[in-house]
Amino acid sequence: MRRLLPLLLLMLMPALPALAQQPPPDASRFFPYALKTTQLPNGLTVVRVPFNSPGIVAYVTAVRVGSRNEVEPGRTGFAHFFEHMMFKGTKANPEGQRERILGGFGFDDNAFTTDDITVYQVYGPSAGLEKLIALEADRFQNLEYSEPAFQTEALAVLGEYHKNAAGPDLKLEESLVKTAFTRHTYQHTTLGFYEDIQAMPKAYAYSRAFFERWYTPSNTTLFIVGDFNDAQVLAQVTQAYGGWQRKPTSVIIPTEPEQTSPRSVHVDWPQPTQPRHVLAWHTPAARADTPDAAIQSILAEYLAGDTSPAYKELVLEKQYAESINVYTTPHRDPYLFPIDVTLQDEQHRAAVDAVLRREVTAVTGAPVDPVRLRAIQDHLRYGLLMDLETPRDVAIDLALYAGVMGRPDALASYLKQLGSVTPQQLTLFARKYFKDSNLTVLTLTPKAVAAGGTP
Repeated sequence: MRRLLPLLLLMLMPALPALAQQPPPDASRFFPYALKTTQLPNGLTVVRVPFNSPGIVAYVTAVRVGSRNEVEPGRTGFAHFFEHMMFKGTKANPEGQRERILGGFGFDDNAFTTDDITVYQVYGPSAGLEKLIALEADRFQNLEYSEPAFQTEALAVLGEYHKNAAGPDLKLEESLVKTAFTRHTYQHTTLGFYEDIQAMPKAYAYSRAFFERWYTPSNTTLFIVGDFNDAQVLAQVTQAYGGWQRKPTSVIIPTEPEQTSPRSVHVDWPQPTQPRHVLAWHTPAARADTPDAAIQSILAEYLAGDTSPAYKELVLEKQYAESINVYTTPHRDPYLFPIDVTLQDEQHRAAVDAVLRREVTAVTGAPVDPVRLRAIQDHLRYGLLMDLETPRDVAIDLALYAGVMGRPDALASYLKQLGSVTPQQLTLFARKYFKDSNLTVLTLTPKAVAAGGTP
């Protein structure tokens, strides 16, 4: 790897004046930390956030690639699989060397993949930041791995699938998205279709093409949060990543047609477990310039949160359900609003379904309680802000919202929208999307129950 030039020389390099400096957006007043955003000439976005954490820094890399981007038949699961491969080393830093160096400084190192984004996180002492920048720039530009190493990791990913498949949640998600989506790539989970995972060891050449296609500077954003010298860090990042010139390749993500009639899917689970009941409606994508993501977060609490009539009746009073959850993770494209109920007993399924449909119908017709709405808004906003306790918390949340919505200030925009949603907006949203023709119902029953017994 090239040696880093002295800071003074870097500051005099002609490339630096061409950097696109962006002032903190107006929405940042809803977010307690200032964002300093720079886009390098090669398209890499670098976001720095000063945070009062003496001697500690978080370094998070967000790549806008997830299972959503897997459009080729037979090639699902590669975004998640490639997250594993990114730890295989380079010529300058063979496998294991990067981890030894980071461990010597005391850094924590991890990664995760979602439907829309892959996030790499490193957290530790500011004293090691210069070396960390060099190591990260090296692997994102110069990743190397052999075909045998690739095949070994493919078997590890298959083992991960088997481990997750031992519980009902993966089967639930697979069945729900395969039924709800007929064209869009959201019809498979982040792990991918099982037959595609089994075939991965034969896809070494494709994996190299995947890296070239998606791991590009214009598809990547760095979030550096904590205690650091901003000018020095920007100069180091510019030098380390400046030679990264890989160009992105665009693909067409299939558009999901409007659902025009209700759908249903049933899962017979072969082991004893509690029955599940899911109602899921198609809802719009999360965007920084619309309140749709905030509306869905609020409706999740309004319909199924701890203060909701459904929760009080089904969980606390009648005890028909063990839990009620709505998972409204923001998505780049239209996704689902799923109300997921874990039942205490199969005999309560019809009653639970009736209560959920009653509450959804109510929010489409009766006025939304403005006092309760304000309490939910405050709870969501302050809860999110209170969770930003460390530089890592801040960096990961910034990366998640930016990765989905495409703007570094997306988290601030989301916080702003959370506080400005009106009762009328909730009602109109519910009327538009919470229709029977737009609904997919999933039921899961243990085999013992399906046969007439009790697990």
